[in-house]
Amino acid sequence: MQAPRRSFTLQQAVADSAPLARLSSLVRESSERLAAVQQLIPAPLRPAIRPGPIDEQGWCLLVDNSAAAAKLRHLAPLLQAALRNRGWDVAAIRVKIQKRL
Repeated sequence: MQAPRRSFTLQQAVADSAPLARLSSLVRESSERLAAVQQLIPAPLRPAIRPGPIDEQGWCLLVDNSAAAAKLRHLAPLLQAALRNRGWDVAAIRVKIQKRL
């Protein structure tokens, strides 16, 4: 006889798995970082930017096009200083072009 299958939510699965919990935490932190510096980014540019991965090298921002990437690279030192003032030690901000599907 088979044991009954147990159903659980995605949140429960994430909480029960250390790697998934860590990934979820990094995704949340990346979104929080972008929200923290949103006001420093020109309003017309904001829709073209999405939070990206956080790793040992720093934080990555994903942008829709090369013009947005160029402007964001210009703003990176300002964004990095603002994040440090809020308690995040950001070694570097990388910008990658990734078109939305």
